[in-house]
Amino acid sequence: MAYDLLIRNGRIVDGSGMPSFRGDVGVKDGKISEIGKLTGPAKRTIDAEGRVVAPGFIDNHCHYDAQVTWDPLCTFSCDHGATSVIFGNCSLSLAPVRKGSERRLSEFLSYVEAIPMEVLDTLEFTWETFPEYLDQMDHHLGVNVGNLIGHTPVRYYVMGDDCQKRTATDGEIKQMQDLVRDGMKAGALGLSVSRNQGHFDPQGVHIPAIWADEKEIFALGDVLRHLGTGLIQSGGGNGAEMKDGLMSRLSEETGRPVVYNNLGQTMRRPGQWQKHMAQVDATTAKGIRAFPMCTPNRITDHFTMRNTQTFRGLAVWHPICLSSHEEMLKAYADPEVRKKLHEEAIEFKNGPAIGICSTWWDYMVAQTAVLEKNKWMEGKTLGEIAKTQGKGIIDCFLDLAIEENLDTEWLHGENNVDD
Repeated sequence: MAYDLLIRNGRIVDGSGMPSFRGDVGVKDGKISEIGKLTGPAKRTIDAEGRVVAPGFIDNHCHYDAQVTWDPLCTFSCDHGATSVIFGNCSLSLAPVRKGSERRLSEFLSYVEAIPMEVLDTLEFTWETFPEYLDQMDHHLGVNVGNLIGHTPVRYYVMGDDCQKRTATDGEIKQMQDLVRDGMKAGALGLSVSRNQGHFDPQGVHIPAIWADEKEIFALGDVLRHLGTGLIQSGGGNGAEMKDGLMSRLSEETGRPVVYNNLGQTMRRPGQWQKHMAQVDATTAKGIRAFPMCTPNRITDHFTMRNTQTFRGLAVWHPICLSSHEEMLKAYADPEVRKKLHEEAIEFKNGPAIGICSTWWDYMVAQTAVLEKNKWMEGKTLGEIAKTQGKGIIDCFLDLAIEENLDTEWLHGENNVDD
């Protein structure tokens, strides 16, 4: 056979689960035609000696909703071998959007996913509906793209500012269903929702999707059931699944696969992953397609106190983190404010702290110190530094923040850190 492209001498990993093997891959008319030891002529030949030849990976949880409009390759996923990307996750997408509401919708995505508004403010919204958003991408994609319809923009589109104040009426739910249906028929991959109690807007209010009750979520999922296609993705589904099996019930009721965040070891709930695995075993044995995503590496947060989301959702910390640079420095130097910050993040007097565990300082590492005299701290945990200095955690943390003008770089990670 004559090929358009012949990839020779590579180590082939074909995705079937079988061991890798040395061989050639022949491509004709844009499709793989043969795999093995091939001898036919080819218009183009690539010598893959010393390299792995494999199908492109699928980056199944990302947030390229804005970036894809100016970066058709969705870097850096493609640099790691991903030829397909899925975005619109966690209830967040950039359509539908009413004229004049573009910046507010962008704020939801910006704050939850740590995408600077300076970047999103450059985005030209040439669409209003979800089908129009899909059409806008059709002409310049460099990778395969799967788009999820986000519950947050759908709710905001229908309810306006009330989307962050109350549950929806039957009429409003019907309008949301129509929007989801139109998006699915236009080519959306599915629907995304969120149960993540750590998903806030910049003002410290839960994003619209969190305000939805089960009735609303199941009603939107029912659209996919009637169409017989699509998947449902949920941000923060772990807690909801372990509490009352919400993810499993959603899949069972709609007949659609549900993918949710996430299965992993966390220092906040050390044995939770084992209970979660048992739950998944039990539901899959019943044929229920509710699957937690699993991250095989440590989940870390790199930040400075100049711009951080580590303490979002904490009533005392949150407004300070949103204030001006000068106001932050003033607040962090105030002994009375420090006392309240200590009570909230160390003593947990206001209840469980969203986003941090009870010993978070043992999983927060000084990555880059600004001042030469503080370089000895690099690679050490906040707990270790505080002990060396003979200070309390908050005093140690904020003294350094003020001394280095909020530019000390920290690495925080409590998930999948149990070696």
